[in-house]
Amino acid sequence: MEPQYVSTPFGRRSMTLGMLASQESASKVDPDASVDKWKIFRALCEAKDMIGVSDRALAVLNALLTFYPKNEIAEANGFVVFPSNEQLALRTHGMAGTTLRRNLAMLVEAGLIIRRDSPNGKRFARRNGEGGLSEAFGFSLAPLLVRAREIEAQAAQVMAARLEWKRLRERLTLCRRDITKLIEIALEEEIAGEWIEMQQHFNLLSASLPRRPSTAEMESLLADLEAFRELIVKTLESKSKTQKTDANDNQNGRHIHNSNPHPISELEPSFETKQGAKLEEEPQPWREPPKSFPLAMVLQACPEIIAYGPGGGIGSWRDLMAAAVIVRSTLGVSPSAYQLACDVMGPENAATVIACILERGGHINSAGGYLRDLTRRAERGEFSLGPMLMALMRANGPTARKTG
Repeated sequence: MEPQYVSTPFGRRSMTLGMLASQESASKVDPDASVDKWKIFRALCEAKDMIGVSDRALAVLNALLTFYPKNEIAEANGFVVFPSNEQLALRTHGMAGTTLRRNLAMLVEAGLIIRRDSPNGKRFARRNGEGGLSEAFGFSLAPLLVRAREIEAQAAQVMAARLEWKRLRERLTLCRRDITKLIEIALEEEIAGEWIEMQQHFNLLSASLPRRPSTAEMESLLADLEAFRELIVKTLESKSKTQKTDANDNQNGRHIHNSNPHPISELEPSFETKQGAKLEEEPQPWREPPKSFPLAMVLQACPEIIAYGPGGGIGSWRDLMAAAVIVRSTLGVSPSAYQLACDVMGPENAATVIACILERGGHINSAGGYLRDLTRRAERGEFSLGPMLMALMRANGPTARKTG
């Protein structure tokens, strides 16, 4: 099929498929439809990146709209404007002729205007006997009416994305402020912990954000920072509970020592065992299994276990625990060792420990022995998952991926 051409004041131009489609759609204008020209122009300014037009092209379109006699673009008012290049140059604040022609072509390519050329390539209008326009040659604004809903929907989408970007930026600011305050409190109160390392990790996370980040980049960093904030909060809560437990144990010990001078065997002889051994005078306090860390933080620190999840992914704690059972068998950890870890740490934390062991598999000789050792330490209140996850987050976090 031979290309079609249209005559213009700047020579013969090939008719692209996009131009043909624009002309076809413009020929199907609803005679009763109308749109405010400045309202649709503002929508175009919002959606310009999606539509594919530049600021200068919009400046030219703005100038064309000033030549349209009514505010409402409608079939009853006609669609064609016919300013000369000199007039357009004046209303675009002295835009050069070549630049003007290039941006007019961009508007045509984007399907926002249509050329209505006269036989001699000039732009003009013929008037009828009543003084009205019988025929006009120039640029038709009909596509703006035909595509009004589409353009407005695109503008709404852009504005929603802008609001989401702003919301994410605010959440990031608040989250970073929270983390800074929490670390400052820990340092001022001289609470035991890896607070200097946490401060350094926080600085690296913050530095990974570009000056003008995308929504996806902010969502990724926000997930990392929220998980990191949760880690700090849990560490502080754990230290606070440990201090309270130690204080209560000391008070209970003093109370038993002062109020009960007689041995337990003298007061409760039936408590003796068959072998004659007696129960301890001071029962060990029962420790509640610690709460689990956020799943997103665990997966960020231990990405290797994701492949063992149902269907090759992990979307919930149930998925992680199912993957941990498979990994336990792969690492050679006995069912009894894993069950004991679940009883002491809780099933979520035990699965997290298995994920950590898998991540550090090359540095651990006996996964089963290592798990039993961690379980014994957790039972005595000497083990916390926080530092282990911190180390793996530094190794596998976004800053490590960026520099890797």
